[in-house]
Amino acid sequence: MQDSVAALETMNAIRELGVGLSVDDFGTGYSSLSRLAHLPIRELKIDRSFMRDIERDAGALAIATAVVRVGQGLGMTVVAEGVETEAQRKVLAELGCDVVPGFLYAPALAPVAFERWLIEHCAEQARAMLGRLDVKPVDAAAVKRSA
Repeated sequence: MQDSVAALETMNAIRELGVGLSVDDFGTGYSSLSRLAHLPIRELKIDRSFMRDIERDAGALAIATAVVRVGQGLGMTVVAEGVETEAQRKVLAELGCDVVPGFLYAPALAPVAFERWLIEHCAEQARAMLGRLDVKPVDAAAVKRSA
């Protein structure tokens, strides 16, 4: 970002290709509010260091709240990195955070393992939905035998 004109031109060219850009670890290092509104980005990622004690630390909660509100105000997707507990997820949901990846859901996975996890997760979600509708799941083996 030393040559801000060249950096902005490069980011705009990337966006014109249809690639979305993110500001990673927002709230730490050199992230600047004055630049934020002028960058062609779609997403803010809140640094995981603020997640550790978000449900107990007023400072971490204040920073996360501010980042979520800034992102919402600029029409960006806000991602809270490193969500590990249900309490963290709940706080972020109450703030209106858009995406909450982390070990709460799964560790980093190889592509094949992710595919399997995703299929199992979707099946689990479908079973839960059927349970709320009081619909009994279909026994695929029984259906196949009767066909």
